[in-house]
Amino acid sequence: MERISPSTNGSSREQLLPRGGYIALSVIMAGVSVMAIILNATVIAVTLRHRQLQQPLNYALVNLAVADLGAALCGGVPAALSNALGYHAGGWAGCVLEGFSVALFGIAALCSIALIAVERLLVVAKPLGGIRFRRIHAVLGVALSWLWSLLWNMPPLFGWGEYELEGVRTSCGPNWRSRDPSTVSYIICYFLLCFAVPFAMIVVSYSWLIWTIRQVCSSLHLGAAAKAESKVTWMVVAMVLAFLASWLPYATLAFTVVFDPQIKISSVVAMIPVYMAKSSTIYNPLIYIFMNKQVSEPPIHPVNHFNQLVCH
Repeated sequence: MERISPSTNGSSREQLLPRGGYIALSVIMAGVSVMAIILNATVIAVTLRHRQLQQPLNYALVNLAVADLGAALCGGVPAALSNALGYHAGGWAGCVLEGFSVALFGIAALCSIALIAVERLLVVAKPLGGIRFRRIHAVLGVALSWLWSLLWNMPPLFGWGEYELEGVRTSCGPNWRSRDPSTVSYIICYFLLCFAVPFAMIVVSYSWLIWTIRQVCSSLHLGAAAKAESKVTWMVVAMVLAFLASWLPYATLAFTVVFDPQIKISSVVAMIPVYMAKSSTIYNPLIYIFMNKQVSEPPIHPVNHFNQLVCH
């Protein structure tokens, strides 16, 4: 990563791509940002319009849309503008602000995805017995997602880790190329607790959920049960693959550099995982929101989507 400091005013104009390459990235990021803003704003607007959607089980879905909207506005739009210029013109303060904002919204989105998985498990499988999923649980889950993200994205502002230019030097994020022991320790903790833990929660929750649905379907002995089970399984696979496509390349690249300091990875190659992570702001609403019948077809009597699949 290119280091930005207050003394340099953050302007690194050494171009790693030909002019056409930066323009292409600008167009791509502009398209991604516009689509993400429209999709996620639509989700929020539809939820506000239909009172039947304003139920506890949908809080995490709306929280995901809010986080993705914030990531698109704070990360996608600046990246499109910087690529159009061919360099990051925000200066040191602008880079830190962008890196912090994008990371804050990004980790909040990751936590929301894990929260969706856990909440669906609680509602369908009822692992806690007779304890019902209530509004207070949904609110606490949403609050926890933001507090967890804030907790792990604030340390670089106070000296543990740092935000720097990444990829082709037109966007900013956590510095995972530094060899400073303090920064290395932060990156290890960051990816373990903000990537590995949410991913483990997703895998465990959806595996348990599929197993529960199979038990229900086998006990019902209905022709529609197998179809419901197949649809739920496909949706779970899509969710897990979307999560991995978004964040696994970024996490893998960061850990590779951390544990093998001698490896040489060009800035152009490092750019790819960065933009793959940014693209999650588009397919998150497509997978988690618009595949949910409660949003695409608001029901008169709101019921859990997975219960609909199993029982109908």
